[in-house]
Amino acid sequence: MNYKLVLQYDGTRYDGWQKQGNTSQTIQGKLEQVLSRLTGEEVEVHGAGRTDAGVHAKGQTANVRLAGVYDAEELKNLMNHYLPEDIEVREAVPVPERFHSRLNAVGKTYAYRLTVDGGKHVFERRFLYLYGKPLHTKAMKRAAEYFVGTHDFRSFCANRRMKKSTVRTIKSITFQETDGILTISFTGDGFLYHMIRILVGTLLEVGEGKRSPDSMEEVLKACNRQAAGPLAPAEGLTLEEVFYQRS
Repeated sequence: MNYKLVLQYDGTRYDGWQKQGNTSQTIQGKLEQVLSRLTGEEVEVHGAGRTDAGVHAKGQTANVRLAGVYDAEELKNLMNHYLPEDIEVREAVPVPERFHSRLNAVGKTYAYRLTVDGGKHVFERRFLYLYGKPLHTKAMKRAAEYFVGTHDFRSFCANRRMKKSTVRTIKSITFQETDGILTISFTGDGFLYHMIRILVGTLLEVGEGKRSPDSMEEVLKACNRQAAGPLAPAEGLTLEEVFYQRS
């Protein structure tokens, strides 16, 4: 039976989503460990996105195929009982055997949160980039308009050996500032390795007056990582939701 899992996690103390041989601190590894314990099976959990070390999720989606048939609600509750307190299965449902969380995804929304005041934001600090300075957000919004649509985002990909297409479609980039926290939300059909964090780093340079909004066109055309800005810290990024076509 194939099960779809919707997850949330605080990525602060994890080395990312993907299971690795040199660490036991991955989200995929923790999920597989608990499921193997519960079912007695060797399992593989497939995630919709491989979030990096320190990146969080409110709506990560995964799927796992189990040899046995289990009540989905009971499976969810048992997993949550044994999982660490910073990982939760929000939803577990049986899905068709052909469903694959990554291959069937048609879009994702990520949110990047950073402070633009001098506050410590004690209770939210694990999920924020404590940037702490005001920004020219109008200029950042103008710059972001260049990224909306279908473009080659090679300049915003940290994988320099990327052989597959670096063309992606961003449907929207929105800005919202509340109580000294600026949230930049990105919705698109998919994102390259470190793409959003590089986009944010570049937009921050615009907000600081180091780049003009219109220079984004040249950065895109360059198709060169060196043309874009720095990599923004991981702690500000959260995977909000993964989208699938309605059947």
